[in-house]
This record gives sequence, structure tokens and C-alpha cells, in this order.
Amino acid sequence: MTTARDLFTIALEPQPEPSVGQGDLSLSLAGAELVDLLSAGAISLDEELIVPGPRSDLDDRLLGAAASALVRHLPYESVEDWLWRRGRDLAAAYQAAFEEDGLLTRKRRGRLNFGAERMELVDTPDRRSARSRWQEDEPVLRALAAAIGIRRGGGPPDDAGTSGEAVTTVLAAVNDAVMELEAVRQRRSIENAAFANVWRVP
Repeated sequence: MTTARDLFTIALEPQPEPSVGQGDLSLSLAGAELVDLLSAGAISLDEELIVPGPRSDLDDRLLGAAASALVRHLPYESVEDWLWRRGRDLAAAYQAAFEEDGLLTRKRRGRLNFGAERMELVDTPDRRSARSRWQEDEPVLRALAAAIGIRRGGGPPDDAGTSGEAVTTVLAAVNDAVMELEAVRQRRSIENAAFANVWRVP
């Protein structure tokens, strides 16, 4: 499994924290894909610019789609721009792929066959592999999860700097993007509340 698939799996596991927002998860998944592409030698970073390497076959089709989406001409794309572009609706793409691969199933709440559906992970070797990586406290996976509010054991994420400067750059960009998205949400919430007050009958 890729880091991105492991992250998606961990995000769907029952958590004591509130559920993860689709936008936050999509940004973190886009960052996880960059980590995977770095590991595969498909890209390198020139400071914050993504420099594509030679085209190569990747075992994972979602990662292959990410590689195909790389900007392969000058000026190269920044990590930040990649997160916002590739991250658009990326969580939904992973959900669809997981369902197609039989890793997710839809189940209805309650004893009767009524009510809202919920997604539930199927117990597979891939899921167990992701859990094992999570239990081992793998620093990069933990940092990507912490960026979207999923924490293991309540402590701060381990330093992922041992994974290299490029990975550290990606992780920092993911954190910044998620914080920026939250700032946008808060601003919209304030604007909507102010608009509602204007129309409130005294």
C-alpha cells in the first residue's frame, strides 16, 4: 500500500476525534502522494518546486494518476499549488477506488434497512498493513494524519525530518494548506453569521 492509501485507511478507522473534513483529507492525500512519488524516484524537489523525473510504471493506479498529473514543463509547479490542484475532490477519488477494489462497503445504520448509509472498511491485508504502520508510529504517516486532526496517543507527532528535507518540505506545506483552509472556513462562517444578522427581524 502507498502512504496515501494508508492515510485514507487510517482516516476511515473509528476515531475518538471528530470526523475529518473532506477538504482537509484531500489536501493531506495530495501531500501523501508527493511523499510516495519522492520515494519512487518519480519526482524531486528544487526548493519548493516539483521536478518530474522519467516516466515510469507505478504499481498503484491512483499514484499513477498523480504522476500523470505532474506539470512536466517549465515553470514547474510548487508543492503548495500541487496540493490545491491535485487535492480537489481527491478524497472522493480514493473512496471510489477503495469501493471498486472491495476495500470499502456501504452499510446502513440501525437494525432496519433504513436511514443514512455509512462507509465501512473491509478487513483485508491492506487494512491490517495500514494499521500496523500506524501502530508502529511511522513518522511520516503520523505527521500527515496529525495535520488533519488524527493523533495517536495524544502526543505530538514525531520528527519526520529523518525522512529527508524534501519530505519535510511537503509535510510543512500540508500543514500550511490545512490551516489556510480552516481560516477560509472560519471567515465564511463569520460572513454568513453577519449576513444572517442583517436579515434577522428585530
